[in-house]
Amino acid sequence: MILSGRLSPGDRLIEERLTEELGISRPPLREALRLLQQEGLIETRPRRGSVVATLTDQDVFEILTMRTALERLAVELGVPVREPERLETCRTALARMEACARVEDRAGLVTNAYAFHASIVALAGHRRLNESYAAVQQQQILCMARNLYAREHEYEDLVTHVARHRHLLDVIEAGDPDAVLAELAVHGERSFLQR
Repeated sequence: MILSGRLSPGDRLIEERLTEELGISRPPLREALRLLQQEGLIETRPRRGSVVATLTDQDVFEILTMRTALERLAVELGVPVREPERLETCRTALARMEACARVEDRAGLVTNAYAFHASIVALAGHRRLNESYAAVQQQQILCMARNLYAREHEYEDLVTHVARHRHLLDVIEAGDPDAVLAELAVHGERSFLQR
């Protein structure tokens, strides 16, 4: 619900309503809320309950510049791709994104967009780089969800959004790291911060 945009930043998460809507009891809901808090998707305040996390401009800047730095290193180490089978993970994530766009599954689209970008990072074959990227996974997903919401409501439908990722993969497959870095520059943080 957070990733699809059904719940907006600052929305209160009322346990009674959520247990009824999700068809679960309070203990698993509370465990889920605890995990969402650890992942940075919600904030829980004593005696005030939980709310959907709000990202400040500084939060977005920090998350996206970190993502850019990690993806840049991955491209420098992994493009041209020396093990073509690694591209299959990119293609699979992209195919899932396309399927989600067709049925307007925004949460699935965001989750698979993260998987697509993580598969680009994995092209480098660098375990610690993968771990660093995964360390901010949920924060990146939250940024991606907010970005998708803004893009869709301002100028880009879901199919066009996925097409930008298809183009990025085409550039990666062509094997020119400078071209990939140039494409990532307009694809990533600049596109989000400047809309």
